Amino acid sequence: MLIEREKELGQLAALIEAAGRGQGAAVQICGEAGIGKSSLIQRLLSRLPEGWRAASGGCDALYTPRPLGPVRDMSGTLGPEVQALLEGSDRPQLFNAILDAISRGNGPMLMVWEDVHWADHATLDLLRFLGRRIAFLPLLLVLTYRDDEVDAQHPLARGLDELPSGVLHSVPLRALSPKAVSVLARKAGLPGDWLYQKSQGNPFRVTEMLAAGQTGAEKLPGSVREAVTVRQGQLPGGALELLELISVIPAAVPAALLRHLGGEEALAMAQDLTAGGILQASAAGDFRFRHEIARIATLERIPAKLRRAHHARILEALRGMEATAPLDQMVHHAAGALNAGAVLAIAPEAASRAAANGAHREAAGHLGTALRFVDEAEPETAALLHERWAYESALAARIDDEVLDARRHAITLWRLLGRQDKVGENLRWLSRMHWYRGEAPEAARYADQAIRVLESIPPSAEQAMAYSLRAQLHMLNDQMEEAVHWGERALALEADFPNPELRAHALNNIGTALIFRGRREGEALLRESLAVSLANNLHEHAARAYTNFAEYAVEFRHFALAEEIIAAGIAYDVEHDLDAWTYYLTGRLALLRMEQGRLGDAATIAGAVTAREKLTLVVRLPALLVQARAAMRMAAPDAAALMEQAYADAMATDELQHIVPARLTLIEHAWLTGHRALAIEHLDALFALSDGDRHPWNIGERAVWAKRLGREAEGVDVGSLPEPFRLELDGEMEAAAAAWRALSMPYAAALVGLQSDDEAELGETVGQLQAMGAEAAAAYARRRASELGVTSRLPRPRRGAYSAARDHPLGLTKREQEVLRLLARGCSNREISETLGRSPRTVEHHVSAVLAKLNAQNRMAVMLRVQNDPWLLQPEA
Repeated sequence: MLIEREKELGQLAALIEAAGRGQGAAVQICGEAGIGKSSLIQRLLSRLPEGWRAASGGCDALYTPRPLGPVRDMSGTLGPEVQALLEGSDRPQLFNAILDAISRGNGPMLMVWEDVHWADHATLDLLRFLGRRIAFLPLLLVLTYRDDEVDAQHPLARGLDELPSGVLHSVPLRALSPKAVSVLARKAGLPGDWLYQKSQGNPFRVTEMLAAGQTGAEKLPGSVREAVTVRQGQLPGGALELLELISVIPAAVPAALLRHLGGEEALAMAQDLTAGGILQASAAGDFRFRHEIARIATLERIPAKLRRAHHARILEALRGMEATAPLDQMVHHAAGALNAGAVLAIAPEAASRAAANGAHREAAGHLGTALRFVDEAEPETAALLHERWAYESALAARIDDEVLDARRHAITLWRLLGRQDKVGENLRWLSRMHWYRGEAPEAARYADQAIRVLESIPPSAEQAMAYSLRAQLHMLNDQMEEAVHWGERALALEADFPNPELRAHALNNIGTALIFRGRREGEALLRESLAVSLANNLHEHAARAYTNFAEYAVEFRHFALAEEIIAAGIAYDVEHDLDAWTYYLTGRLALLRMEQGRLGDAATIAGAVTAREKLTLVVRLPALLVQARAAMRMAAPDAAALMEQAYADAMATDELQHIVPARLTLIEHAWLTGHRALAIEHLDALFALSDGDRHPWNIGERAVWAKRLGREAEGVDVGSLPEPFRLELDGEMEAAAAAWRALSMPYAAALVGLQSDDEAELGETVGQLQAMGAEAAAAYARRRASELGVTSRLPRPRRGAYSAARDHPLGLTKREQEVLRLLARGCSNREISETLGRSPRTVEHHVSAVLAKLNAQNRMAVMLRVQNDPWLLQPEA
């Protein structure tokens, strides 16, 4: 009997009504074990409106969860395409097939995922995928979990945090009131105070206490465990043995498994136990305990030796089921039986299937289970287990010392086995992992070791990839000639060992190295790398091509190209849920806006990235460097703290691409504030790095700052510098400022104008700086004017907080911004027309303009973009 849940059912009914109109949502139903989550779901299903589809699935408490457990349970409802793709390795295709099954089906859908506190990594990825799109789906996604088992560090908590706040609703369940418990107790002829004291209003405990109190008669149970034991004690011996046997299975028990365990008699007993309210059966004919609490209470009274025997018996039964046996359960029971041979045979295969579904954390879990028995493995098997566990752990965003040690252990074993090819492969992976950790010297050292080892044996694709990795490391450290050398060696080998991933990687390294030396032929190589990546669905490589191309376009001041590449790259990254690449590229968009003199836009865009928690240093640093410089130029209160953090983080990477802009910010700030000695200190540090820096725009920056600070820029070939720097160094200040303006860089032009002694030009420059909100440089100009005695000729300083008038960061008009807000809320064209009082045709034109400026193919893409970049929704005037 479901009581005291009408409020919650009302909340769910309202969400169902909205989802029926195509405005979907996710809802979390949470509470402690036994609080009534499943009972509420059953009542919800019984009230589902006509024309709705329903699909249910759950997660299990296996040692390592089933990849996409809820989807496997409901795959029959989702259709044959989803069923087929579940056994494949194309996860994006699977997720899109699930999306199609929801959006193109006959009627809206209620999808229930139970016990998601046990969810695997792939299920949480699917949750994020659906959650970001659900506002436009006819779907109510119901998630149940135990909130007392989910802390802030739990994977589920992090997954829920990534959902858009507007689509995630919460229905927490509370205990029954003393009054409700007393009513139930009186109906059973039991004392209400006793029942509430023992159950604390937990519905499952209430039910079990009531059942045990009636069957126990002379003695009331003192705990839920005792109540379960008392109730089961009334059963015939065969039924009790069956309950204890299946209590070691933390998942649904298929009828086929029951037959393997005890024939038709076991199946008949399960059906009787279901009728008695101890087990429950699904529509598919699977059985499980009516509640996990009862299963645990049953399991805990079984002696350890007998548990192992039960695990062994179930493992043998699963083996008898052949192809239908779930590998995840087989690993669980093999480990429970302490059967090392079975674990070492089954766990690697289970890991491969998990990895194929994108469940890398679960793949690492299976391999970790195997490593518990690694002492009984042959050396080659042990080496493979160590390297595979390290690989899957790294893909699951874990690169700690334990992962590095596993690679080193694998290297030791492969050396003992004389497998130099595997030694080289693992050395290359060590290099890559150290780079991800921001440890550039270690990355370079292991890359060199890998090449030496792999060059001692016949050529291979692995040797080519080691060359390409070396090219990448050189490119990242602005050692472009070396990058081209190693990249071309990689491509030469790739001709003998064709591999799209290797080709895309090497072309990217060579192309990037060339264009950063000002050689435009590198653009063709980068475009080819991008084309190879897109054609072969190499998402990470495509994202890397977009990112490197965008960096070049911004840093070499090809702003039209930058607008094109950044727009396409962000759209691609958002579409494929490549968050890290999205935020990194957004940092480059912020840099573009800053170089265009749009300081407020730059600070807004960069701040939206740095405000996100749990981003890696490499991902957030480009945005932080922009945020610090923009804040410094605007004389923002947090400028000093931001510059300090950006400098510390840049130095930690030991990469010129970060160190140079961090020091240039400090030089500019010191110059503007009159701290010449500090500016010279950072300038000298940059010149000390100049042997490794061939970036012509970086060289030009150093040279003009040396001139402004009265220093010699030794070794600089002025004639080879970009035009604006060359003109300033030649003393042609007016022409230099004009050259900057021709590049659409008004702030750089203003810095040139600040050095003028002409009062009219100085006054004009101050006006330009104030229009940009560049208060630090404006203050510098006022001090110079005071020294020249022309202060009265300058524009008046602005009073109070100032925000420069500006357009939308992506050029949306005010009307288009209004349309964007309504699109983000899921409004149709008709609703937008009614809200804004504009004709449907006019609204259609506005919507098309918004889609074009956001580089979005449809409304869902707009929603995804806004979720990633909330700064797109500018505050209403």
